[in-house]
Amino acid sequence: MEEWVGEIWHKFITRKASTEYQEARVKFADISHSVSLVFRALGGEGVKRVEAASGRDYLVRRSLLEKISGANQQISLAWQDDESLRLPESLAVFPDSELNRDLYIWLAVLAAQHNGRFKHWGLDNQQLVLDVLTKYPGLKPRYQRLAKTFVAQRGDPGKLPREEREMELAINRALLEPGSVKAFPVVNYAPKAVLLWLYPASVISSQASPFLENSADEDEQESKKPKQEKQINTRKKAERSDAGNNRDGMMIFRLESLFSWSEFSKMDRGLDDSDDEDNDRVAQDLDKITLSRQQTQKSSAIKMDLDLPSASEDDIPLGPGCKLPEWDYRSNQLVPDRCLLHPMLPRDASPKGLPKHLQNTAKTIQAQFEQLQSVRYWLKSQPQGEEVDMNAWLDFYVQTQASKAEDRGLYQSFRGNFRDLSCLLLADLSMSTEAYLDDDNRVIDVVKDSLLLFGEALQSSGDNFAMYGFSSVKRSNVRFSVLKNFRENYGNQIRGRIQALKPGFYTRMGAAVRQASKLLIEQQSTQKLLLMLTDGKPNDIDHYEGRFGIEDCRQAILEARQQGIKPFCITIDQDAADYLPYIFGSSGFTVIMKPSQLPVRLPQLYHQLTAQ
Repeated sequence: MEEWVGEIWHKFITRKASTEYQEARVKFADISHSVSLVFRALGGEGVKRVEAASGRDYLVRRSLLEKISGANQQISLAWQDDESLRLPESLAVFPDSELNRDLYIWLAVLAAQHNGRFKHWGLDNQQLVLDVLTKYPGLKPRYQRLAKTFVAQRGDPGKLPREEREMELAINRALLEPGSVKAFPVVNYAPKAVLLWLYPASVISSQASPFLENSADEDEQESKKPKQEKQINTRKKAERSDAGNNRDGMMIFRLESLFSWSEFSKMDRGLDDSDDEDNDRVAQDLDKITLSRQQTQKSSAIKMDLDLPSASEDDIPLGPGCKLPEWDYRSNQLVPDRCLLHPMLPRDASPKGLPKHLQNTAKTIQAQFEQLQSVRYWLKSQPQGEEVDMNAWLDFYVQTQASKAEDRGLYQSFRGNFRDLSCLLLADLSMSTEAYLDDDNRVIDVVKDSLLLFGEALQSSGDNFAMYGFSSVKRSNVRFSVLKNFRENYGNQIRGRIQALKPGFYTRMGAAVRQASKLLIEQQSTQKLLLMLTDGKPNDIDHYEGRFGIEDCRQAILEARQQGIKPFCITIDQDAADYLPYIFGSSGFTVIMKPSQLPVRLPQLYHQLTAQ
């Protein structure tokens, strides 16, 4: 009974406190495709994801009903960073759903013209609006309609305290006449959310706030200083603490118990060898900096990764590995010797025949690909050639005895449809391939069947080909599984390696592409094709996540194209359209909507790519 009454009360008070128009609500999921197109078409970075923003704390003066209902504590705002553009999960700001849709489009246009950084939130947004309306004057009627309706719904500023009233009037004037407000007052509460503007990223600095005094000149001077000269000027409270008993201590960490950077427990948490380039920001956030006397050197600490199998259970390494570069988009340079790639052979691989469930399909594909074999033949009755065409000469001689005859070609030429190409198939063997497609088949099973049929097809055509797989655990352990190199003949030994494949770890795709490109370049063929088979985007457990991995993979693909290699990606990831066009180009990939069709579709795609 209490729950029933509570539920009714919650619905009533929430509806009473809400100022949104539920009947006109537009969800981001329904308009995300259009918003993404607008953002990228008008200059937004192609690598950025366009996603819904979760609500975040927003210190605004709330009405009595809002306090009772607990509403308006968090607001979903529009903002962007280096990784993504975030727009509100839904919009019900206007009573007309068309206006709510227009607001989504307007925010996408703003984001496409902005780099995500603010010196002063209010002043920068005004200038951004002016720049957009100057560049795209056709948007002016739409913006004016949005601004007038939005200002009219913000309520009467006269009911607010003096400082907040001045802020509200300044915002209204800035919305209706962008560029007219040169300074904003200082207030204790944030104004009502200005949903026609972009906000700074989730961590808002004082320089980006319109509510605190700020000097643009000082900000500009600070930005011009060399990075190494920037110092933390605020004084911190210091505390010296013992590190505890490193021999007997337990390494314990519960994420849900971490409330702030300032918390410190006197226990051995182990040493972290990951890259951390954000120490200055963390130090600024701390009220008290605690230092401990750490007796153990970092290089002598025990490091372990529980994901790695023991040497007796792991694949067989082939040599010490090779170092490869990696692209750092933040510094816009290729970092040499950044990754260590280990060629490996699948353990417990023994010669095996083709599985029975693939034999009928393999015969059909082999019959199709036999027609692609390099065939050489004599072309008769040619005006010039390597040898005399005796039949044509005899016909010509007989005709000349009876009457005047015309020479129509007395030679024969040796011609052929020689296929001078090399193909390397690179398969993603990350842990995501462990996922089940149905009750009986996993992704890795479909990948193995695809590799087997691909091998059967290319063996029939006689094309030069190789097959490799890859996965990774950080940049020092990029695993490159050798299934078939260019010198090996396809047979039961290769089939056995493919059938011994197991799901690996993560997807450091850039290093694998660079190694595959190096192997292709060594071939003497005039055409070189690199086929990528994957089920997800580049990722790893270190910094190789999100934009870093995508940018590195894109750079590796660009390097391959510059070397005369034709890369093409085949994926079963239904969200691939969000990132693969940026990496491979709009015509450099295809999405297999039904993963079970991949084994048959892979040889067909190869046929199409090599027939062009």
